[in-house]
Amino acid sequence: MTVKTLVQAGLLGLAIASIAPLTPASAETLRVSGGAVQRALQVPMNRAVVVESDMVFAELSIANPGIADISTLSERSIYVLGKAPGRTTLTLLAPDGSLITNVEVQVTADVGELKERLREVLPGEAIEVRPANDGIVLSGTVTSAQALDRAIDLANRYAPDRVSNLMMVGGTQQVMMKVRFAEMSRSVRKSLGFSAALQGTGDNGSIGYQGGTGGYIGSLADGGAGVTLDADTQGAFQIGFGYGDVEFSMLIEALESKGFVRTLAEPNLSALSGQAASFLAGGEYPVPSRDGDGNVTVYYKPFGIVLNMTPRVIGDNINLNLKAEVSQLDTSIGITDAGFSISGFSTRKTESTVEMRDGESFAIAGLLEDDFTDLSTQIPWLGDVPVLGSLFRSADYQRQQSELVIIVTAHLVTPTRGDVLALPTDRVRPPTENQLFMRGITSVTNRPITGGAGEVARQDFTGSYGYVME
Repeated sequence: MTVKTLVQAGLLGLAIASIAPLTPASAETLRVSGGAVQRALQVPMNRAVVVESDMVFAELSIANPGIADISTLSERSIYVLGKAPGRTTLTLLAPDGSLITNVEVQVTADVGELKERLREVLPGEAIEVRPANDGIVLSGTVTSAQALDRAIDLANRYAPDRVSNLMMVGGTQQVMMKVRFAEMSRSVRKSLGFSAALQGTGDNGSIGYQGGTGGYIGSLADGGAGVTLDADTQGAFQIGFGYGDVEFSMLIEALESKGFVRTLAEPNLSALSGQAASFLAGGEYPVPSRDGDGNVTVYYKPFGIVLNMTPRVIGDNINLNLKAEVSQLDTSIGITDAGFSISGFSTRKTESTVEMRDGESFAIAGLLEDDFTDLSTQIPWLGDVPVLGSLFRSADYQRQQSELVIIVTAHLVTPTRGDVLALPTDRVRPPTENQLFMRGITSVTNRPITGGAGEVARQDFTGSYGYVME
């Protein structure tokens, strides 16, 4: 081997070493044949591809240097570097000026690194990545909507606002929320009151007195006297006597009342993952509003039990955002404006986000309300007398307590056939004229005979059933 050959081999090695960092092992090599139709050259952005020609070329050009950059490695090799997504044309000319070929160069986003990152961040997800012009196309089936959002967010790092999502979410993506509202209210009231009235007339004038909490003094001229009971007075005992033109009347009120209220609502709501579901059991209260020109418009404010929920299926878990509100009219905080009497609202609301599995439940409790009122009135000085002073005092004690509990159970559900479901009205049908007028039957049992509801109706539940405990 001559010295000249060794020098040429060394220079060739240096050239290959300098080109190697710019040309990765995965770079595509296109072999060009003169006069033949060439396939498109795929060049990843910021990557290089080598084009080899069977014929010696003397001149080459690129239509859009902003998309791809070219340089000559030898009289048969071309180095093509992708700069920006798009398409352009590479032209090769022979030494005699004739056209060797035109090569279509397609510069696309580099999806190789994106594929690696998706395998690292979302292992086990069947996501396919393809370049499309200046963007990226994602396809395949993922296990949850959260995995879909993560894949799109990661792809936007490589092609901002140029990601086409063709992915589908597998599994069940419908959630049924079974909600139970329970509010318990208890009120206790105790009152003990004393009222007295004295009235008399004579030749030199008249006298009159009334003290206590109940009634008012009547007129002797009208035939009435003393303490007159109100229409809604309860638990009252009245005595009175008179001598001549003098009358004395006394009223004793003693009342103890207890109340108990239980309110309940059990809505079942179904919604797709990521979609909101709402529920209202109550009504809408008209509220007038006046603008700057004096025009009055009316809008309606909902009250009662208001529920808004947004479920999200994340793998085997259900992420649930819950907003619940229980409100009622409260006339004690109302206002009157321009002839309109507007009541206020007593409201209790809560908002929470929880995560659970299919069939699990969570409860929101402790929404307590405790109102206490204590009122005492007395006749000056006489009410301070020991023992006997209780006849000149009136006391009123009132306490009201309520507690609201919300229990939510989430289920992953799929649609079913309509003949499996039965309505309460399906079991009853209107009677015929003969049944109504001749036999006095107002409703006739109508059991379903087909479908899943018919199977349940045909079952015999007579005899012993339920739980047996020994």
